[in-house]
Amino acid sequence: MSQKIHIQSPTRVDLAGGTLDLWPLFLFINGASTINVAIDVYTRVELTPRSDSRIVLESLDLNIRKEYENLMDALLDGDPRMILLQTQLRYWMPLRGFELKTSSDSPVGGGLGGSSSLTISLMKAFARYCEKPFSDVHQMVQVAHNIEAEILNTPTGTQDYYPAASGGLNILHYDYNGIQQEVLNVSSTPIAEKFMLIYTGKAHHSGLNNFEVMKDAVNKDQTTLQALRDLKAIAIETELAVRTGRWNEIGSLFRREYEARVRLAPEFSSPEIERLAELSLQNGAEAVKICGAGGGGCVLVWCPPENKQGVASACQKAGFQVMDAKPVNPV
Repeated sequence: MSQKIHIQSPTRVDLAGGTLDLWPLFLFINGASTINVAIDVYTRVELTPRSDSRIVLESLDLNIRKEYENLMDALLDGDPRMILLQTQLRYWMPLRGFELKTSSDSPVGGGLGGSSSLTISLMKAFARYCEKPFSDVHQMVQVAHNIEAEILNTPTGTQDYYPAASGGLNILHYDYNGIQQEVLNVSSTPIAEKFMLIYTGKAHHSGLNNFEVMKDAVNKDQTTLQALRDLKAIAIETELAVRTGRWNEIGSLFRREYEARVRLAPEFSSPEIERLAELSLQNGAEAVKICGAGGGGCVLVWCPPENKQGVASACQKAGFQVMDAKPVNPV
């Protein structure tokens, strides 16, 4: 292959059932559902084939550009900032040289699944370059999930990869048979109308929060298990509301989700999130939804269109960043 490869993948906002996508957490509560939506905050990969064995790796976000004589040279680099790209190289073991450039629109620690989206972008690019396509989205997600678990050295979920691979509104079911995915359009739904995304300015640490939940669940902590069961019930109700068009129920479901998530682990919230929520609700928003594992990052504000300007103005005055982001349809 001699043509330059351009890939972009969306990130996501999770609407319900986050954390339940970690194996084996969903088995502790007899299966679970997760609902998320892809958004136009993208990760990008540009891969240019070379005629020799040299490899050039460039991350615009980390402001790094490195050149190597060959694949083995790249794999021997001890710079910890290169681990994401090196793990991909070990999986694919490309036979020819190339130049690779990566970038992300997502703020670091934004809770939007940015690292998972970048992993999917890399896998799409290398699958094309190495001419080794995946059999289906589930196989790609399985490999991506295993790669990120190795990099992060902590249990990881799978929900972030599906919207990056497929776009749209994703309904994911987790049970004994694995994962089932259904992708819906978001056009002409109140998701597009009421969606606001605001960044707290504080990075979150999803791996740390989720690992604490995992440990408590394995130790059969009843408070943790009950909170997980409550999150499961809320996700089921959210899925039903989405399927039947009962969008007026989403605000109350987000409020219940917030309460259950903080009960699961207080670290899911933060003073920044609580202040952002207070300002948003005071200025006409119906509810807020922590993105990802919280503790910082972005917050989804569920707001009637006529109140968005007031919410945006109040949040910006308080130092929060209103992001220009909206849901996207299936790719």
